[in-house]
Amino acid sequence: MTAEQKILAGGDGNIIITNSDQEISSDCIDSEVNRLIISCKTSKESLCRLYNMFKKSVFAVAFSITGDFHISEDCVAETFIRLTQVKRFSPKAGDGKGFILTIARNVALEQHRRYKRECVSLVIQGYGEADKTVEDSIFLNQLLKNLNDKQRQIVVLKIYSELTFKEIAKIMKCPESTVKSKYKKAIEILQKKAGVGK
Repeated sequence: MTAEQKILAGGDGNIIITNSDQEISSDCIDSEVNRLIISCKTSKESLCRLYNMFKKSVFAVAFSITGDFHISEDCVAETFIRLTQVKRFSPKAGDGKGFILTIARNVALEQHRRYKRECVSLVIQGYGEADKTVEDSIFLNQLLKNLNDKQRQIVVLKIYSELTFKEIAKIMKCPESTVKSKYKKAIEILQKKAGVGK
């Protein structure tokens, strides 16, 4: 278990965010994601596949920004609607996932500005995942409250969505070195608050 996973473990030892929560199977390569993005305008099947592959990551990104479950659900729907309206997409290898999460982040920022709600609680919830306990949610909520908005977004993108620092930098429109330093600082804060040593 990595340090990142340890700091997000619940009091009973359950992991809230783990690498086993991958939404994209190893057989689904980047070029396939890119192909689906290009064809989702006219193919309901392509859109459904993208939705099933990325709905959790899109929700996590939106929730890390809005802090509101219902607004984040709206962001998921809006993200995939906008994906069908995209006019320019350059299908370079590896760009598809980052492209979708960039749309998700932009939608969430718009919604957050529109509703201007306080982020009073932060619980990353999946659709229909009953195995998450209330204690785990409270533990995660308390940990992530110790981070500022950008740190929280970077941690979610890195651990939950499993993006590289380069991909996160592109989504957040900042240098890769800044993302790395903010992530390192965030992990240090979370480890300290969770009582986990390096």
